[in-house]
Amino acid sequence: MNHARCSGDSSKASPAPVTPAAKPKDAELFPSAPGADLEPLPQPVGDLWDRIIAGYAIPDLDGPLVEKWEQWYASRPDYMARMVDRSRRYLYHIVTEVTDRGMPTEIALLPMIESAYNPVALSTSRAAGIWQFIPSTGKHYGLKQDFWIDSRRDVLAATDKALEYLTKLHDDFGDWQLALAGYNWGEGNVAKGIARNKAKGLPTDYESLAMPAE
Repeated sequence: MNHARCSGDSSKASPAPVTPAAKPKDAELFPSAPGADLEPLPQPVGDLWDRIIAGYAIPDLDGPLVEKWEQWYASRPDYMARMVDRSRRYLYHIVTEVTDRGMPTEIALLPMIESAYNPVALSTSRAAGIWQFIPSTGKHYGLKQDFWIDSRRDVLAATDKALEYLTKLHDDFGDWQLALAGYNWGEGNVAKGIARNKAKGLPTDYESLAMPAE
């Protein structure tokens, strides 16, 4: 993640070097979702963003891929404005949960990349909700999915489970960049990538692993 450029912005246009999982053209909208009707909490917007920026703790990444996604977001101010406005319903709660767990506050902005904070987003791979849980991972973390309910779209429940999962990934890999890679690419794939590099005597940090473009 690159913090330097976004610290002076009113938005977190600092993409993790992954492709957004659910751009607007990929999302299928449903009539309602648990948590979708939450009213924004009375937290001054400026104060909340200051709190987020003050809690940045993941080392910066730079390079062509980061620049590509910075430009992608910077060239879409209307999309960014809609996304930030939509986040107002959920962001205070997410930031509070993140800080209570001692996690870097960048984690609260991951739904920007995953779903643009759309609680009813559904990707082509059937990942759902603002945290884009795939069905199997959602079930593993106790998010109920049946004909009547899909708890992946429940903002409160999904936030709790997403942070639990990310904490587990960080404990496994000892690195937030690798934890985010595991969240997006799959923890097994990251573990295999680390093992391959170790066998070749290569570094095992995020930038040293061979990963798909996403």
